Amino acid sequence: MQSSSHLSSPMFHTRRSIGMLTCHSGFLGGERDYGKLKGDTGPLVYPAGFLYIYSAVQHLTGGEVYPAQILFGVLYIFNLAIVLFIYAKTDVVPWWALFLLCLSKRIHSIFVLRLFNDCFAMTLLHASMALFLYRKWHLGMLVFSGAVSIKMNVLLYAPPLLLLLLKAMNIIGVVSALAGAALVQIFVGLPFLITYPVSYIANAFDLGRVFIHFWSVNFKFVPEKVFVSKEFAICLLIAHLCLLAAFANSKWCKQEGGIIGFMRSKRFFLTLPSSLSFNDFSTAEILTKEHIVTTMFVGNFIGIVCARSMHYQFYSWYFYSLPFLLWRTSFPTWLRLILFFGIELCWNVYPSTPVSSALLLCLHLTVLWGLWLAPLYNPYQLKKDQSHRKHK
Repeated sequence: MQSSSHLSSPMFHTRRSIGMLTCHSGFLGGERDYGKLKGDTGPLVYPAGFLYIYSAVQHLTGGEVYPAQILFGVLYIFNLAIVLFIYAKTDVVPWWALFLLCLSKRIHSIFVLRLFNDCFAMTLLHASMALFLYRKWHLGMLVFSGAVSIKMNVLLYAPPLLLLLLKAMNIIGVVSALAGAALVQIFVGLPFLITYPVSYIANAFDLGRVFIHFWSVNFKFVPEKVFVSKEFAICLLIAHLCLLAAFANSKWCKQEGGIIGFMRSKRFFLTLPSSLSFNDFSTAEILTKEHIVTTMFVGNFIGIVCARSMHYQFYSWYFYSLPFLLWRTSFPTWLRLILFFGIELCWNVYPSTPVSSALLLCLHLTVLWGLWLAPLYNPYQLKKDQSHRKHK
């Protein structure tokens, strides 16, 4: 495996970082046709929240890389603080294992050297999760939608989040929360939607992009012809959907009798007129913090395992969930640590090789298997009425 030490070249970082910032001159100059907004690294392929964030970064730093790196260093600390807060509230990982969250060389590079938009997107995602822990579902959905407006990888969390919303609120509350998230997307993209709507939607929400085989970290062992084929993409999509359905039916909704049993339960259907409420606390049962975080982290990890291409900056999509996921398995501690550092090793091989990518996939599948075999737990706290009677 080839070392990644040459990635520390300041010239490489400067060139890549400036490329993230220079595409905003057209936007600040009044250009509203998304297809004409380009930077040093190619055409703009992110929703409009990306433009606003990096326009602000450019304004604050004057387009200079070093001040931007300081700003991203602060963002790194802020994001880490949110993640530690989530871990502390769930009490799944022992205190000493929290130090693992600070040990990734690749994550430090992604945040402080490369200035990727993934950093802002994941910080907002983690902030939304912190709000969900306190059952602030509507506010959390607004923040979640803000994260999507910066980079669409956050949508990997959408299927498990939708399930949690259906568990936590009645259907009226779910619809209002989703409507709020949709309004955020409309508001963020409004300058482009009222001028060149087709161009904005086609470029900012293009789900059919084919990534370059050279940069793939997870499927480098797959021949390039197969890698770029539609058949390979469809197979991965089917695997993704099947795994989500399997975990939803046998793990996340096990107590309700699986997905069908959950859909038939009173928690899913309207009961008039009492359920006509937008209150985040409208259900009799409350989800535990552990269930919320487990469902979202596992749902996202399933998407990571089935992603056709994982580029180096994509490591930030799930690195901060790794200790939680590993301690959700029944593996012994020594195996958890081997899996953690093995995954970190694969992400620090540059360029990725067939051996490193095959090893990464095996490690991912091992973690996923451990999550599948993990013992079930009660996803609900005590009912409110029972809790009130107990305190009386």
